[in-house]
Amino acid sequence: MKIKVLLTSFDIWKYHQKSNSSDDLLDLIFVQNFNDYSLSFLRKLPVNAQLATKIVIDKIEEIKPDFIVCCGMAEKRKILTIESQASCGEMVMKTSIDLAELVVGLDMTEISHDAGKFVCEYLYYSVLKYLELSYLRSKCIFVHVPILTEYNRDIIVEDFMKVVSFFSQK
Repeated sequence: MKIKVLLTSFDIWKYHQKSNSSDDLLDLIFVQNFNDYSLSFLRKLPVNAQLATKIVIDKIEEIKPDFIVCCGMAEKRKILTIESQASCGEMVMKTSIDLAELVVGLDMTEISHDAGKFVCEYLYYSVLKYLELSYLRSKCIFVHVPILTEYNRDIIVEDFMKVVSFFSQK
């Protein structure tokens, strides 16, 4: 049976943005061959915390994925960063995935402990909280994606594919 993975990305939110790097990455992943996986995509989520969260949780309830990889753009970062946690006020939710193990062998990826205090963090927190309270055994990570350039694109795509492939080991 194929591993079900839900991948999400956001739309642009600033006038100067031609695209959102999280969606650019999913566009490149969409054409890749993942034989052991059934990939579902929720692309160009609105940059609205409540609406994006509702859309993602509705999709989780519909497809019941094994793994969820939410992605967001981090314009000022230079590499992929996988968020260890998300907070809402004093409450903190942590991913149940062993991120230290996940990043071994990844050249352009590291762990971050700051999900950004924006829509990305709200979505991540909400999904982690939902999974904690639900009957599902789904696991979730949030990946911040830097602006993709001709210099970093291939290695970031390679690292991201390794991140998705990591789930077959779990």
